[in-house]
Amino acid sequence: MVHFAIVGGAGFIGSHFVDKLSQENVSITVIDNFCSGSLSRISTHLDKEYFKVKNINAEDTESLTVAFQNVDTVIHLASNPDIAKAAVEPRIDFLQGTVLTESVMEASRCAGVSKVLYASGSGVYAESGLNAIAEDSLLRPISTYGASKLAGESIMSSYSFMFGIKCISFRFANVVGPRQTHGVGLDFLRKLETNKNSLDVLGNGTQTKSYIHVTDVVDAVLHASKKIAIDYDALNVSTNDYLTVAEIAEMAIKVRGLNPNDVKINYGNSDRGWKADVPKILLNSSKIRKLGWENQFGSRDAMWQALMSMSGNQDW
Repeated sequence: MVHFAIVGGAGFIGSHFVDKLSQENVSITVIDNFCSGSLSRISTHLDKEYFKVKNINAEDTESLTVAFQNVDTVIHLASNPDIAKAAVEPRIDFLQGTVLTESVMEASRCAGVSKVLYASGSGVYAESGLNAIAEDSLLRPISTYGASKLAGESIMSSYSFMFGIKCISFRFANVVGPRQTHGVGLDFLRKLETNKNSLDVLGNGTQTKSYIHVTDVVDAVLHASKKIAIDYDALNVSTNDYLTVAEIAEMAIKVRGLNPNDVKINYGNSDRGWKADVPKILLNSSKIRKLGWENQFGSRDAMWQALMSMSGNQDW
């Protein structure tokens, strides 16, 4: 039986990997320190024979090495989930990102893990407007989050070459869906819960990005894991369309059941929501599509479903 270990498996994306893998004939070990993860997200699996949970800090390489014994594939998702927080705490992305990736790779080497699948992101790229960015485009992050992810990719690549661990870095667009804890859509819902007549928007609303549903992300990673033959690769995972922040604000108002004429939207003056926000980005995902993957939800449908699921979530 194939054994998966999911680092950050009680988090937003990780819990969806658990749900998907539980439908296959595999064993699953979730590794999480529950600083942002929650047992409630994986509660339906807790008493199952195929499933176990280990409360471990990902920087604890020795404990990770023990947990990775007999593991075939590690899915590494652990990182700082709040990208904008780095505007006031820039080290958070390296301490809760790059450091964890080094620890995961060293533990994988020591434990004899054969494959590591890494959650990177679009922040590794240079700004290019709405010119679709392919995997061989210029890598020049403008945020510490993007820098930490790019550093993580470099660690993955070097361990793959030096120690024969098959590694794939997945550069996700903006992931949305049930159980998410951060993001523009959730922020709007929270603000409208507090004030139904006014909505403050960070930036002028023209920020334009792709949004991909978490179930499409899970399918992409697991599909590519079976198809990629080379020792190291990087893949964009994205829809081919996009939304503006202004459109998301209008959607949040509708999901809240409010009359758009009764809600004043207060836009900022900048095209960035915060200093290192990339105002416009679109990923070229043709590389992973050539492997046979297709997203089931476009950006609008993904965001709409995410907003609907979050509007019914009382555990904000």
